[in-house]
Amino acid sequence: MWGTQHAGMSLAEADKRLRDNSVVVDDLRCVLEYRLKHSPLIANRSATAFEPLAIHAAYTRDEILVALGHWNFNDRPSQREGVLHLKDRQHDVFFVTLQKTEDEYSPTTMYEDYLISHNQFHWQSQSNTSEQSPTGQRYIRHREKGYTPLLFVRESKNLPSGLSSPYHFLGPCRYLSHTGSRPISIIWELEYPVPTRLLRTMARQIAV
Repeated sequence: MWGTQHAGMSLAEADKRLRDNSVVVDDLRCVLEYRLKHSPLIANRSATAFEPLAIHAAYTRDEILVALGHWNFNDRPSQREGVLHLKDRQHDVFFVTLQKTEDEYSPTTMYEDYLISHNQFHWQSQSNTSEQSPTGQRYIRHREKGYTPLLFVRESKNLPSGLSSPYHFLGPCRYLSHTGSRPISIIWELEYPVPTRLLRTMARQIAV
């Protein structure tokens, strides 16, 4: 909202600047109310543990990083990989793009990720992650270690407009089984079954 003018401004100062402009506040309220009322996506809001994220809703990567506390008003660590370890929150966050092309991904990142059914997902770790590594063991033994993996999935990297595609939040998942190493192929059980409207899109990518 502030562009580059927020440099040196605290969150409290930015909040005050916004609230002092009643016209902008009213406009924002109208836009938000309209978008919520006319959204074509029906989000599952039963998982209050992950608020402000709603299960099966769509978010940009920036929105996800803010919602998970990895980004804030003054600090935005670089995040380009498809995995994110949030030690303080005990989350491993997976960003998955189902439809990969050689033009956009290197041979070492053409992971075999796909939806198996309404409640199972096949996912591959990064190519340098071995079964016995601390990261690999954290994935496999996440319940024992108190971690909750979170899965965000999109069909393709970009929209027809050229903008980055948003991710659908498939929610928390549990380890079921794995094979291989470097990368590890893991089957996750989804806590919240994928609705049909998303299954139709994501299942198409199994044969890609």
